[in-house]
Amino acid sequence: MSPTPNQPMTYAASGVDIEAGDRAVGLIEQLTRRTHGPRVMAESGAFAAMFRLDYNEKLFKRNYTDPVLVACTDGVGTKVKLAIEMGVLDTVGIDCVAMNVNDLVVQGAEPLFFLDYLGLNRQDPEQTAAIVRGVSRGCEIAGCALIGGECAEMPAIYAEGDFDLAGFAVGVVELSRAIDPERVEAGDQIIGLASDGVHSNGFSLVRAILREKKLSLDERDPALAAEDGVAPTLGETLLTPTRIYAQPIVKLLRQYKIKRVVSGMAHITGGGLPGNVNRALPDGLDARIRRDAWTVPPIFDVLQKHGDIDDEEMFRVFNMGIGYVLIVRPAFANSILQQLTRSGERPALIGEVVAGRGEVVWA
Repeated sequence: MSPTPNQPMTYAASGVDIEAGDRAVGLIEQLTRRTHGPRVMAESGAFAAMFRLDYNEKLFKRNYTDPVLVACTDGVGTKVKLAIEMGVLDTVGIDCVAMNVNDLVVQGAEPLFFLDYLGLNRQDPEQTAAIVRGVSRGCEIAGCALIGGECAEMPAIYAEGDFDLAGFAVGVVELSRAIDPERVEAGDQIIGLASDGVHSNGFSLVRAILREKKLSLDERDPALAAEDGVAPTLGETLLTPTRIYAQPIVKLLRQYKIKRVVSGMAHITGGGLPGNVNRALPDGLDARIRRDAWTVPPIFDVLQKHGDIDDEEMFRVFNMGIGYVLIVRPAFANSILQQLTRSGERPALIGEVVAGRGEVVWA
């Protein structure tokens, strides 16, 4: 509500409610603390967070002699529009964490801590807490601490009900064990880890299909039915959070003291397999991938059918069922497949590295 000519102007009247922001901070604090371990030096009311590289000096020296910090930032993209439409706000925070920590571990790094940024039209403490609840849950899955963030109320930037969510992750890796594409060799095997669906990329195209074909988010397509025969709604399927691969990958890398066992990795985001696996290759080598080596989740068939999209475009935009890729030495491929399966992943041997030009080619 704008002030009348006889009323003094206030921040709240201009659209920013400081008291609501303070209530949101109170709700969020307990969500962040449950992700904290002994490395976090928490101080209520601090202007910045502090994090020790290790609370145990002997342990740190055993793990690292030349530690390098690794950092990245990413957001959720237009998937937040679907979350707003459905009124489901407690899962996109998981997406936000996943999009960052999955990139981080590609470098061989252990995720240490995470910060989030939430920009919105108007502060609603309960809704903000729901969003951050997802971020907190994502950090728990990833094994990192949520140590801070920012919530910016900007009615001039965001329309009523809209928000945007981004994150920032920091990790550490021993320099000699950091992933280097130059270590990839011809004959290396390519292992793909199953995705949990569309994850957080290609949603501008997804929303265009929904809009042009007038598809309802409440629709229950039989093609999406689970093994028990019950089909989730289209909206529920699309909002399935991005799978977080951080802990299984970190555990795997620690298992092998030989640094060249895993020679390359890639997080499959926008650009699909062709636009991400190529980033893990040196010049002169191709990744030859077999499309029939895994089962494409039905949500992609549904989107392709309704959007009349050709195969090349589907594989260029979406992950098509493979959310993460490892390039490994042939002698260790079976062992790595077994370990990833024990960690709860669904790995598949999807190809090999061959002579070429640094591209992804289909077998």
